[in-house]
Amino acid sequence: MITKNPNFLIILSAPSGGGKSTILQEVLRVTDNIDYSVSYTTRKPRGAEENGTHYHFVDEPEFLSRRESGDFLETAQVFGRWYGTSISYIQSRLQAGRHVIMDIDVQGAAQIGATTIPYVKIFIIPPSMDVLRDRLVKRATDSPEEIHKRLDIARDELQYIPAYDYLVVNDRLGVAVQDVLAIIRAEENRVSRYWEPIAGFLNQERNNDQ
Repeated sequence: MITKNPNFLIILSAPSGGGKSTILQEVLRVTDNIDYSVSYTTRKPRGAEENGTHYHFVDEPEFLSRRESGDFLETAQVFGRWYGTSISYIQSRLQAGRHVIMDIDVQGAAQIGATTIPYVKIFIIPPSMDVLRDRLVKRATDSPEEIHKRLDIARDELQYIPAYDYLVVNDRLGVAVQDVLAIIRAEENRVSRYWEPIAGFLNQERNNDQ
C-alpha cells in the first residue's frame, strides 16, 4: 500500500502589519489537521494577548537560559525583543501526524531552513508600501517614529523573498487565505513525500513478478 509522510512545518513571514497573524488564524479556523506553534518572547503582551495562547511571555534571563540549553529551533531579536520556537513541541506534533503553522520573521525562517525538519516557507506581502503604512497606522499600537522604523525594516525584509518557496499577496484577506490553503494542499502531494513508499511498492512488485 502506498502511504506518505505529509506532515511538515508551515512558516509564514511578512513585514509587520502584513497580515500574517490574521491569515494564520483563518487557516486554523477552517482546518482540522494543523496546530499552532506558540512562540516564546521577551516583549510585553499587547492588548488582549494572553500568555500561552498568543505567546509564552518570559523575561530575558529565562529566554536566554532556554536558548543556551538548546530548547529553541530558532531565535531572533526584533525591535530589541527576543522571539523563539520550541523544537520539542514542533517534533511532537509532526510525530503525532499533524502539521504545525507558525508566523516568524525572516531571521527565524532562515535558521529553520538550516535544520532537518520538513517545512514550507510562505512570504506574505501587502499590495504596496502605502497599504502597509495605512495598516500600521490603523492598528494604532505604534508611535509615528515606530511606524517609520517598521517600514524601514519591511523594505529590508523584502530582500529575503527569493529564499522562500511561495509568495502570497495579501490584498483581499479571503483570497490570501485560500492561496495559503492551496499551497498546503499542494505540498502534501509533493512527490518527495511519497517517494520512499513508492520505491518500496515498486520493488515489491518487481519481486512478485520474478
